[in-house]
Amino acid sequence: MDKSALPKPIPTAIAVGITLLIWFVIPVPDKVSPNAWHLLALFIGTIAAIIGKVMPIGALSIVAISLVAITQVTRPGKPAGAIEDALSGFANPLIWLIAIAVMISVALTKTGLGTRIGYYFIALLGKRTLGVAYGLVLSELVIAPVTPSNTARGGAIIHPIMRSIADVFGSSPELGTSKKIGRYLALVNYNTNPITSAMFITATAPNPLIVDLVAKATDSAIKITWGQWALAALLPGLCMLLLMPLVLYFLFPPEIKMTPNAKELAQTELAKLGPMKTPEFITLGVLALMLLMWAGVPPWLFGPAFDINATTTAWVGLSLLLITGVLVWEDILKAKSAWDTLVWFAALVMMATFLGKLGLVAWFATSIQNGIGYLGLGWMGASAILVLVYFYSHYFFASTTAHITAMFAAFFTAGVALGAPPMLLALVLAFASSLMMSLTHYGTGTAPIIFGSGYTTLNEWWTAGAVMSVVNLLLLAAVGGVWWTMLGYI
Repeated sequence: MDKSALPKPIPTAIAVGITLLIWFVIPVPDKVSPNAWHLLALFIGTIAAIIGKVMPIGALSIVAISLVAITQVTRPGKPAGAIEDALSGFANPLIWLIAIAVMISVALTKTGLGTRIGYYFIALLGKRTLGVAYGLVLSELVIAPVTPSNTARGGAIIHPIMRSIADVFGSSPELGTSKKIGRYLALVNYNTNPITSAMFITATAPNPLIVDLVAKATDSAIKITWGQWALAALLPGLCMLLLMPLVLYFLFPPEIKMTPNAKELAQTELAKLGPMKTPEFITLGVLALMLLMWAGVPPWLFGPAFDINATTTAWVGLSLLLITGVLVWEDILKAKSAWDTLVWFAALVMMATFLGKLGLVAWFATSIQNGIGYLGLGWMGASAILVLVYFYSHYFFASTTAHITAMFAAFFTAGVALGAPPMLLALVLAFASSLMMSLTHYGTGTAPIIFGSGYTTLNEWWTAGAVMSVVNLLLLAAVGGVWWTMLGYI
């Protein structure tokens, strides 16, 4: 038996203690049913276990599904119905969208197309350190729509490129020369990740969860499409990507300003890759087709009859990669993050859904609404408070998924009740859900990979995160305000 795989004792005790405290000790509030309160206990206990990293999130999700089924909190006295409810998350198309998209992104790594794109931009812009930074930014932006694992994108594809460039200039933590160029590029590498994650539904795993939560909170009156999300995020996101390298350049100026060797390195690596091969061309074509379908191009060309669901598009893309042999079934079986995502997404979506159905989210939202309502603010002021509290509470979370699942629905519902335009508030909270990753070295899976490479100190990382959080939120409000007015959301 592998003892390292067992649940961690102290975090487990805390999570179980929280669950039992809510279930047995804290009185059930008025207007809340006992089974809704008990589901809340299981839900908060699960979130606490995720934050405490008691077990891998997939394993925790299996336990959560089992507890929901055995306690019958969704359907008291109906065991058959309870297990149906507990497994209902697996029927959600959005969960399959993100899982299939993760499988598709394997092709970027397998064919080398992702690495080729990265080095291409470095070769194009790499004469100066600032140009190298923008090369990393553009590389992330190009592959973001089809890499729903932001950790794979920023940590497994872009970070090795960034480290190769730093090594060329003798900048490494081991030599104590991080300030030459490595520190700056590492911070750019990371802070690009939250911004690109905010720009597309398919750029990070929790985004489809947000779409689902918004649809449920509005009784399907608002269903954010891939194109709507991308268009709304386009201008503020591009402004953030344009300004971020400059802000970090000012805060943590690299000692090396000119980088002709970076361009040579990129050209050398591209030469090693050789000309584009057939699998790369096929992957590029499939990804382009998927982006067009996600953006809604087929109806524009052929009429509403050819409108294709986003999840169907993902299945079509994966099928084409399998048919053409770019991916084989073994590649799909080995895509552990995809299957892991499928399991934990299903569990969290299921619990969040039934918290809404049982009236718990509405009760919590009313409590928030009443608290802010006493301040007598208009919907703009109230929404600003909601967004800021939601954003900066991420200091207490090591998982964006846990944060979103715990807080998004209640804050969105409260904001709508306070008068905020539903679509506008949904988009702002959605973008904030990714941008808040910038705050800490544990805010998302990409963070420990890049921070762990040792190019920055903890103080430098948190300083960069705090500054960029303010810059990004100001741009979201200022640029986004103008852009969304033009789009008719305000």
